[in-house]
Amino acid sequence: MPENLLRVPLPARSRGRGPLEAFWISLGVIFVAELGDKSQLMAMTFATRFKAWTVILGITIATTVVHLVSVAAGGLIGDALPTTAISVVAGLAFLGFAAWTLRGDELTEEESRKAQRVTRSALIAVTVAFFLSELGDKTMLATITLATKHDWMGTWIGSTVGMVAADALAIVVGRLLGKHLPEKVIRYGAAAAFAIFGVVLLAEALV
Repeated sequence: MPENLLRVPLPARSRGRGPLEAFWISLGVIFVAELGDKSQLMAMTFATRFKAWTVILGITIATTVVHLVSVAAGGLIGDALPTTAISVVAGLAFLGFAAWTLRGDELTEEESRKAQRVTRSALIAVTVAFFLSELGDKTMLATITLATKHDWMGTWIGSTVGMVAADALAIVVGRLLGKHLPEKVIRYGAAAAFAIFGVVLLAEALV
């Protein structure tokens, strides 16, 4: 048998250890990224006007689409750059996310009015509002960063679940407490987590 028939082509570069690992990493990172984000504030505001399940469904639809685009972009970037460069860029990005989180995120007056406005279709209103608010947002950029290093399918599903879970938690806790979550504690904790992710990635690239 010719020797070349026994050769099995290998991918140029593997990302992570597989979809399951990518799922859990992405879920955790995006859940943290969403804590204290303006999307959580929008979710809580929408939930005062519409049924909670409608708000959560709208968030799920919008996040599924935005994060699919994100992992596609991350995959293209990941294929074009060497592994070490990706780790350095990802590490710096997460340190940037930490600073972004410390700065805080608030709804603008226009975003607040949109969230409070009653429309004919609550589901369409929530979906469109969240889709537009996520474009260029911290969670979208974090998803792109994750997709440069991990399996795209696991990253896509994990990041979507992480964001929906964080927003659903905000809705439930906000209703139970009748007020916003302790923003400073959440902000500092999320920033610290991002800083740790960044340092680990930089160490991985430089050691």
